[in-house]
Amino acid sequence: MSAKPRTAKDKAAPRADAPTFTITELAQEFDITPRAIRFYEDLGLLEPARAGRNRVYTHRDRTRLKLTLRGKRLGLSLQEVKQLVDMYESGSDERRQLEAFLIVLGDHRRQLEQQLDDIQVTLAEITQHEARCKALIAASGKTGRRAKTPVQA
Repeated sequence: MSAKPRTAKDKAAPRADAPTFTITELAQEFDITPRAIRFYEDLGLLEPARAGRNRVYTHRDRTRLKLTLRGKRLGLSLQEVKQLVDMYESGSDERRQLEAFLIVLGDHRRQLEQQLDDIQVTLAEITQHEARCKALIAASGKTGRRAKTPVQA
């Protein structure tokens, strides 16, 4: 699971036999914009080599992009994603990496569970207001006069 950190030489030019990707190819593969990829570069999540003015992405960059997008789908912040991806590549103890990931996931789970509780409370309130509105509509139909709105009641 751990990989050796890239050196300046590694960043300068990808291996001749290693597959490389353009920004357009990665954008199409992952259904994102080139601008999003450049944004991830600005945050240090990707570090493409250069061939003149063109960016050259390696398999490492592609993997980091894939992990970044996966982290975003999980609802992690880009800072959390970067920390986890950097830790993965640092070559440090795998157990420490997994424990850090569990902490991030646990924090995120608690946040989502709180949001779910809030949504359930809001849905219950909506159900009550709907029932009250329907009752007022039914009551106004019988008497022929205008019923008070839930806000007026």
